[in-house]
Order: sequence, then C-alpha cells, then structure tokens
Amino acid sequence: MAEPKAYLNPRFIESRDARALRILAEYLEPLSRFQRQRIQDTIVFMGSARLKSREAALAAVVEAEKTGIAVESARTVLELSEYYEAARTLAHRLTEWSKNLADEDRRFVICTGGGPGIMEAANRGASEAKGYNVGLTISIPNEEFDNPYISRELHLHFHYFFMRKFWFIYLAKAVVLFPGGFGTLDELFEILTLVQTRKMRKRIPIILFGQKFWSEIINFDALVRYGTISPEDVDLFHLTDSLDDAYEIITRELIEHSIAIPGPVL
Repeated sequence: MAEPKAYLNPRFIESRDARALRILAEYLEPLSRFQRQRIQDTIVFMGSARLKSREAALAAVVEAEKTGIAVESARTVLELSEYYEAARTLAHRLTEWSKNLADEDRRFVICTGGGPGIMEAANRGASEAKGYNVGLTISIPNEEFDNPYISRELHLHFHYFFMRKFWFIYLAKAVVLFPGGFGTLDELFEILTLVQTRKMRKRIPIILFGQKFWSEIINFDALVRYGTISPEDVDLFHLTDSLDDAYEIITRELIEHSIAIPGPVL
C-alpha cells in the first residue's frame, strides 16, 4: 500500500515538524468562513465562563439551601448573574441596531470565546435578536461545553491561543469586558497594550462593564501614581455599570469611526 500524501498523513500533520502548517490552518480556515459569511466587523464580548443566568443561579441557590452545601458560594453566583443578564441584553440591543443599518453587509456581529458564562450570554442575546454571531472556542483540559446559541457556520475551534486572539482583535470594532478571571485579564491587557503602543491603529471603544469589580481588581490610579502608565492611558477605556451608557458609547463610536470605513480585507 502506498504511503499517504503528506497532507493526508496524520502522523506528520500532528507532529512537531508540521506545527507551522497547523498554525497556518488556524488562520486560513477561519478566513474562508468569514469570507463566505461576509463577516468583516465584530463587537467582541469577553468575561468569565463561570457566571450563570439568573434562572440557573436561582435554581442553584434553592438546591444549596436545601442541602446546606456551598450556600454562600451559590448566593455569590446569583449576585453575579446580573452580569450574565446585562451581557445578554446588550448583545441583543447591539444586534438589533446592527441589523437596522442601511449597509446590506452583516456588520458589527457579536463575537465571543464560544464558552459558557458571559460568552454564552452574549451569543444568546444575539441569537434571540435573530442575528448571526461568532464563537471562537479554545481546546483546554476542562470538560467541553456546548454553546447552542452560536451560529453554526461561525463556530470555530482553536488549539493555539494566539491565533484565537488574532481573530478576536483583527475583526473587532468594539470590545466589552465583563468581570472575569485570568483569561479575561489577559485579553484586556493585550488589547490595551496594542492600543497604547499603536500596534492597533483603528479606533476601538473598550468598555469595562462593572465598575465595582474592575476598580477593585485593577488599581489603574496606582499604576498612574507609580508612573508605570501615563495619565492619558486611563482614557483608553470606559468604566460603566449602565447598559444605556455602554450601548450609546459603542453605537456612537461605530457610527462616527467605523461605518464609513471598510472593514479589513478578508
């Protein structure tokens, strides 16, 4: 039996020698999907995978109180469920706004990391507004999670974090970050660094939703005081607790700085 062609040989494709091909595939395969679906502009939602909908959080509190196990933890999850519902509502409103634009192309599509929590909430809000939405999932040791709200043809799966981040940022025209952990913080600081160093020159509103959380987790004033960032660097983002405020800032910025400007050439 003849040896398989190199590109059909799993032993080679999965080897260290073919790593460059796998990385290239995580650029070219998403590119082909985005071209087919005419996706050039996204609004990216980031945040914790651990947050739950109010309905699920309430059910967890009832169960915890019944068993007497992890009651305080369940109540904290219920308190934080407001961010799930906020992400769902904001994604719904932005999707409706985008669908009503005169431009016939699908612009400003909701994009998330494709997982549970805030990601599910944003995909869910966009889906409930009957809009296309993107999920860029990553393979990690945790149990696989099915986010049923992502548009099927726009659900992509990545191995390399840096290729997933590339697609987050390359198409993004706005970013909304809700409370989250290491992953969310990593994404926030990478975006801020790209803007601060002007490696990303496009105008992009960055919204940090949840003032109490962000002000407690990151002491931006201390960074200014110690001189490790400039005073004007704190103007790179906007802190808010208001859905109306976030919606108004994002839509105003997109109208003024993105609608008349073509998206990236895919």
